[in-house]
Amino acid sequence: MKFTGTDAYVATQDLTVAVNAAITLERPLLVKGEPGTGKTELAVQISKALNMPLLEWHIKSTTKAQQGLYEYDAVSRLRDSQLGDERVHDVRNYIKKGKLWQAFDSPERVILLIDEIDKADIEFPNDLLQELDKMAFNVYETGETISAKLRPIVIITSNNEKELPDAFLRRCFFHYIRFPDFDTLKAIVKTHYPNIKEQLLTTALTQFNEIRDTQGLKKKPSTSEVLDWLKLLLAEDLTAEDLKRDARSSLPKLHGALLKNEQDVALFERLAFIARGQR
Repeated sequence: MKFTGTDAYVATQDLTVAVNAAITLERPLLVKGEPGTGKTELAVQISKALNMPLLEWHIKSTTKAQQGLYEYDAVSRLRDSQLGDERVHDVRNYIKKGKLWQAFDSPERVILLIDEIDKADIEFPNDLLQELDKMAFNVYETGETISAKLRPIVIITSNNEKELPDAFLRRCFFHYIRFPDFDTLKAIVKTHYPNIKEQLLTTALTQFNEIRDTQGLKKKPSTSEVLDWLKLLLAEDLTAEDLKRDARSSLPKLHGALLKNEQDVALFERLAFIARGQR
């Protein structure tokens, strides 16, 4: 069972090595990288490539680790007891399984995605240490222990918004998705737009890389944003010449797909003004 990428996802050699190493070690794969570099999509593509179901747990700032195990609805049970509902005699009627429980309880091996773990409270990773390490946890309300029937492949993503605890990192296999080089980016684009003209692709990616390399840029556009931009260029039937014509005298064509804040728009407007003044 080896992951080598898919027709829809260009995986570099170091990424495939990381995925397969994590599977072999039976450790969670912690994937970091810029937003929009395909971290979440990686789990989707591993699921497709290995033909395994995917369970997705998207983390928010309010998410607690316990929610990944289970949630006990004591309020509903109290209400039902007041109404004389027979369901109150079985506490299991008020326990909602979380994503980890679902993964552990699955009759077939699954991919478990814990997406953007760095959004949660700093204690969140620590609260999952034992559960991810031993692939088991206790349900205190029933006294039972839930153990993984088949150890899931765990993919954890982080945008590096906050540091993760050392004890948690020790239990993971780590990989940082670097921003793709020119040739890899070309290959990624061609998986999405196989009929794009070579001249337009080369010109657009050259301009895109120039934008990313601009000094003072607050937010560099990502892989997902260049794909959106190219989709717009194709929809507008723009050519390589259309891009070149205004490359140094104004904002990039359809710049809203690439520049996501007013500071960066203002930066390119200033650069355009300086360029006009030097003519």
